[in-house]
Amino acid sequence: MDIYPFAAVRPAREVAAQVAALPYDVFDRAEAARAVEGRPLSFLNIDRPETQFSPEQDMYAPEVYAKARELFDARLADGTFVEEDSPCFYLYRLATDAAEQTGIVACCRLDDYVDGVVKRHENTREDKELDRIRHIDALDAQTGPIFLTYRGNGRVDRLVRRTTLCAPLYDFEDAEGVHQTVWRISEPDEVEALAQAFAQVPCAYIADGHHRAASAVKVGLARRAAAEREASAAEAAGEAGTGAGGETATALPGAGLPAYETVLSVLFPARELTVLPYNRVVADRAGLSPEELVAAVEQAGFVAERAERPVEPEERGVFGLFAGGEWWRLSLGGKLTDEALAADPVEALDASILQRRVLGPILGIEDPRLEARISFVGGIRGTAELERRAGADGCAFTLHATSVDELMLVADAGLLMPPKSTWFEPKLRSGLLIHRI
Repeated sequence: MDIYPFAAVRPAREVAAQVAALPYDVFDRAEAARAVEGRPLSFLNIDRPETQFSPEQDMYAPEVYAKARELFDARLADGTFVEEDSPCFYLYRLATDAAEQTGIVACCRLDDYVDGVVKRHENTREDKELDRIRHIDALDAQTGPIFLTYRGNGRVDRLVRRTTLCAPLYDFEDAEGVHQTVWRISEPDEVEALAQAFAQVPCAYIADGHHRAASAVKVGLARRAAAEREASAAEAAGEAGTGAGGETATALPGAGLPAYETVLSVLFPARELTVLPYNRVVADRAGLSPEELVAAVEQAGFVAERAERPVEPEERGVFGLFAGGEWWRLSLGGKLTDEALAADPVEALDASILQRRVLGPILGIEDPRLEARISFVGGIRGTAELERRAGADGCAFTLHATSVDELMLVADAGLLMPPKSTWFEPKLRSGLLIHRI
């Protein structure tokens, strides 16, 4: 697949650590408001512009998105952000005590998302897409990169390793204890070498950011259609064509493409990624006592054993259940085999098994994407958060983490996982590299 360099808008080196922020969608509204307190340069102020208003403000009102653009322009004007004068690739490393991953920050073709060269594994919700569509349109920029993964390539690996021996552009530890390092690849021959090496990679997979991807694609397609209409009108009038929005279209350097024809992405080799469990909490037990819930789960084919401590499954086919202040270990009595997974990669997922046997028939959660009674808790928050959310009246389930191999099997089959099947950690930071469209 093709990747393209771009002239990034990025923070000045001395303020990069203050700007870098967790993705907009890991916060609820109250958490986002607290996160920006005392942090005026945090990109979350721009990513979640409702934080600049009172809690009663409609967070999807036009003036909220206008505020995002106002803040973005102000940070450009005061030198917080600078803009590259030539197209570059970047390498982006996130490192913790437990893991390290290094990805290529680049632009991917819009049509690779549309045509399935970039493969997805989850559905999206239109209301969530609309928020990011408005945000991208307001800023005329993609601010949140799409987290992609790919099967490793030796030539790409060698070029990446060589670059990481050089001095970095950014190198700091953020407030969450994640070490952030960014290298810039700006020499034309090095840019071309990496682009040619990555052309040997046949496809990539969306690991995280399905809503960001869908929104960026829809904005790009809308701007393509607008440019085509304007070009047709200009041709009919015998005038020169213009870009989307009536202005000369910005071409992505080296690609011969308008910038809106590409999507800001970070591409990591699959072997480096860490996936944590994505657990479930249901606000009630559908009228069942804890004992009745356990009995119903046993009737659904599970072996239930009382546990003295929180259950964090270490293999497929094992689940934890918290109800009535107690933990239970649930198992299916045998491992799910790789053959079964390959035969039906969606139905064999633990998230599918839990939905099919417990959440739907016992607790009445027919569509977890739409049901307000269920919430999802990424594994980094731990079992104490599950217990807190479940309280006395609800219940919680822990799952074994879905693997990257399972994700790719599902995507290769053209199928979709249940919602909230994967939680990748660490999360990409927003605000470090921005793509104007």
